[in-house]
Amino acid sequence: QVQLVESGGGLVQPGGSLRLSCAASGRILDINAMDWYRQAPGKQRELVAAITKAVGTNYADSVKGRFAISRDNAKNTVYLQMNSLKPEDTAVYYCNANLLSAAWGTYQDYWGQGTQVTVSS
Repeated sequence: QVQLVESGGGLVQPGGSLRLSCAASGRILDINAMDWYRQAPGKQRELVAAITKAVGTNYADSVKGRFAISRDNAKNTVYLQMNSLKPEDTAVYYCNANLLSAAWGTYQDYWGQGTQVTVSS
């Protein structure tokens, strides 16, 4: 059973920083990509940042220059360093991983439970 567990969310003032972590566990054979999405109240879920084998890193225009995604392959963990946070960054942040588990013969997407990030003074 593959699980993704996020941590690091919380309340921060505008201009502050947070670091999110997402650890994938279970019988994982390979991870193709790990991404961060977010969903604000009343809005659709959107891609924030992605890190893949083929492309490297990719960011939404709204977070370029402020957020940085990184990955520790040995720990099957992805991080999202968020700097210069703005109130509009407030959302539930979800981790997604496209990976190959021992239980299945194809790559599949898995989601974490989400972590709340609130930017407010």
